[in-house]
Amino acid sequence: MPESHLGSKSEVTRLESILCGGMAGLVSRFVVSPLDVLKIRLQLEVHDRKLRVKQPGAAMIRTAVQIFKTEGIRGFWKGNISAEGMYVMYGAVEFSTYKAINQLMNQFSPNGSDKVNHFVSGSAAGTFATCMTYPLDLLRTRFAAQQNASKQVYFGVVQAIKHINSHEGGLRGFYRGLGATLCSVIPNMGLFFMIYEETRSLMNQIPRVDVLPAPEASAGLLAGSLSKTIVFPFDTIRKRLQVQGPSRESFGNNVPEYPSGPMRCAKMVLANEGVRGLYKGYAVSLIKSAPSSAVTVWTFENSLDLIRFFKNAEKPF
Repeated sequence: MPESHLGSKSEVTRLESILCGGMAGLVSRFVVSPLDVLKIRLQLEVHDRKLRVKQPGAAMIRTAVQIFKTEGIRGFWKGNISAEGMYVMYGAVEFSTYKAINQLMNQFSPNGSDKVNHFVSGSAAGTFATCMTYPLDLLRTRFAAQQNASKQVYFGVVQAIKHINSHEGGLRGFYRGLGATLCSVIPNMGLFFMIYEETRSLMNQIPRVDVLPAPEASAGLLAGSLSKTIVFPFDTIRKRLQVQGPSRESFGNNVPEYPSGPMRCAKMVLANEGVRGLYKGYAVSLIKSAPSSAVTVWTFENSLDLIRFFKNAEKPF
């Protein structure tokens, strides 16, 4: 089986990383958009910890049916314009940054631990990509959270940008929940790239592993599932904070006003909803994370193979 193109020893140009990373984000987002909208809706549902809550599977089906009945099939792609922009930019920045940092660390510390290099490079790449694309992430969440047409606040990306800028303190309004997001992204992306690279390395040592379907996708699926499980509570906190502000009552299911800061928000969720409040939407998130991660790395690896194929085809014999 060929080596992973993401490894520090793989010769990938910055332009190739940007193009393939952007393509990976574009394809991944389109595939998992319905699951993403479903996850956001579930994360914004608030229930008293004393009340009996439906099982995750039942809640997921109920929410999906409700979206389809009230908003039609298009409801599952709410916020897709800003989300596609975010995923393309995020993928391009993340993969190119990961490659650059991984190669740099390998040069300065050639005998260092590969696991540490992959974790640090993944964390740094995720942090940089998140800060660059966060306003689009916030827009994606708010568009996906709009359920009631009578309470609709945003009708388009440009109008949404103007509204947030004028009603929520300018640039600061676009970065609500960034702290909670970074608490999630830093370990999540560090673990994702570390697990992915180590899994690919182990798979290369297994005889006849090339007969397995899409080994890149298999490694990405495992990496995405494990990393998402570990950091999921921070993702819920992030979503709750992203819909705060003057239009809060238009999003989700009775989302209360939370104090700023991920730790204080987490304490309030725990006090009102218990531990299960931090894991709202976990089941659908896991279902989403696996194909999302698999499609992302599969698209990146195969887009790069395709670029290399056409490059070699243009060379004279």
